[in-house]
Amino acid sequence: MSGGWRRSGLGSLPPMSSSRIAVLDVDGTLVDTNYQHALAWYRAFRSLGETYPIWRIHRLIGMGGDQLVSALGGDEVEERIGDEARERWVREFDPLLPEVSLLPGARELVVALKERGHRVVLASSGKPHHVDRALDMLDVRDVADGWTTSEDVESTKPAPDLLHVALETIGEPVDAPSVVIGDSVYDVHAAKNAGMPALVVRSGGFGDDELREAGAVGIYDTPGDLAAALDETALA
Repeated sequence: MSGGWRRSGLGSLPPMSSSRIAVLDVDGTLVDTNYQHALAWYRAFRSLGETYPIWRIHRLIGMGGDQLVSALGGDEVEERIGDEARERWVREFDPLLPEVSLLPGARELVVALKERGHRVVLASSGKPHHVDRALDMLDVRDVADGWTTSEDVESTKPAPDLLHVALETIGEPVDAPSVVIGDSVYDVHAAKNAGMPALVVRSGGFGDDELREAGAVGIYDTPGDLAAALDETALA
């Protein structure tokens, strides 16, 4: 197949007679930020006297910052430095923003979904200024039906709250026919908790076996590869 496209054989979404809502993760799915986030967290923790192997941090990227600190260091670390670590993470991440790029075919995926008649909402728990930058990079303010930021939700992935809020943002009920598109097992778990199927791209750095075990119904190399394969899914 051309373009290095590889799709895992996971079956397909159930057929739909009407359009769906595509709920797209932003960080790591459309915008290539996962490794910058891992480095920013590493620096934030180290500045507070806590040094963790960066691979362990990377394995948690995709989980909300409200949960990452305790997942990495336990409840004691969360209670002692959690809020300060999150503040320093932002300060460490912001200087890395000029290094961030779109993932291949990111805007094309959003446009392709809209061209097929689907509503598109970008579900991000990122800081508002990070989401604004991503929207500018993607140039989809006039394409997407809506988007979220960290100010819109209290509990982040793998809780389903962000996905429910994303649907409410565009005036849809939480049980509206929807598909989640993400890059991590946390996206897939959140989708399962929300009763939604999940398609994923490999940019999160998780193995196909992990994504499959979590419940992903399709795995693609890049957003562009998913866009090219939409006619094989219920998002045709």
